[in-house]
Amino acid sequence: MQWRAGTVVEEVRRWAGAAELTVALEETPGDVRAMAYSAVTGVPEPGERVLLNASALLRGLGTGGLAFVVARADVLPPDPPAGPGHIVKARYTPMQQMLLAVDEQESPHHRVLAEADDLAGLPVVVADLHSALPAVVAGVRRVRPEATVAYVMTDGGALPAPFSRAVAGLRTAGWLAACITVGQAFGGDLDAVTVHTGLLAARHVLGRTWPSWPRGRATSAPGRGGATRASPSPRRCTRPTSSGAAAWPRCGCPVPTGAHDTGGSATTAPPPTGGPCSPRRTCR
Repeated sequence: MQWRAGTVVEEVRRWAGAAELTVALEETPGDVRAMAYSAVTGVPEPGERVLLNASALLRGLGTGGLAFVVARADVLPPDPPAGPGHIVKARYTPMQQMLLAVDEQESPHHRVLAEADDLAGLPVVVADLHSALPAVVAGVRRVRPEATVAYVMTDGGALPAPFSRAVAGLRTAGWLAACITVGQAFGGDLDAVTVHTGLLAARHVLGRTWPSWPRGRATSAPGRGGATRASPSPRRCTRPTSSGAAAWPRCGCPVPTGAHDTGGSATTAPPPTGGPCSPRRTCR
C-alpha cells in the first residue's frame, strides 16, 4: 500500500455517499483526484490535511484515476447514530463497516425473509459488468416505463456502492428504486449477507411496496468490474424469446432475461402485457 499525504484544495463534485476532491500532495508537485466516502471518513473540507491510499493511482490501475481518502489527519469523524446491527463488511480491514443487514436477526424484515423460499415469479436479468446497468434499466423502461427496478450489487468489483455514479444517477432520476449491497459490498439502501437473501429482499421486502409482482424487477451485479450469479424466476415460458434486458414471450408470462457484459447485474422486469399465459401455450 502506497501512502501519500496532502491538503484538500477543493471539492470537485458530490453525490450520495461520496465526494471527489482535488488534493495537493506534500511530497511531490501536482494535484491528484481523491475520493472520500461519507460513511467512512466523512467529506473533508478545503484546507484539511488528509492521508491517501494512492497505490492504484500511482500504478495506473483501473480505479478511475483516483486516490482514496483513508483518514483526515486533524479531524475525527463523528460516530454514526446508535442502532441495531452487527454484520461486518470489508471484514478485517482497517475500514471494516458494521451495519444492520436486512436478513439478520435484529432486522425488522428477518421474519419475512426467514419464511421466504422463492422469488414468487420475480423476473431477473443477470449481467457480468457493472457498466451495463444503465443500459439494462433503459431497456426495461423502453418496454415497460412503469416497471420498478431494484439492483443487487455483489462484491465482485467495487465494495462501496457510492463508488458508482451510475447507481447514484439512476436513483436520482427515479429509474432505480433501490440498491441492495450483498456479500462484502456495502452502502446500498439495504444490505444483505448473500446474493440469495439480497434477491429475496428485493422481492419480499422492497416488493411489498410495489403494486404487483409483475411490475418488479431485481438486478444483481458487482461493483465496477466482476461477475455474479442470480437465481432465475421459477416460471419460464417454453416459447423461444430473444435475449436482452427486456425480452418477453408474447404470452406475457414473466421470464428472466440474460444480459451480457454487464456489471454482474440481475434485473427483473414485468412482461409487456402483464396477462396470463394462453391455454394454447405451455409454460411452467
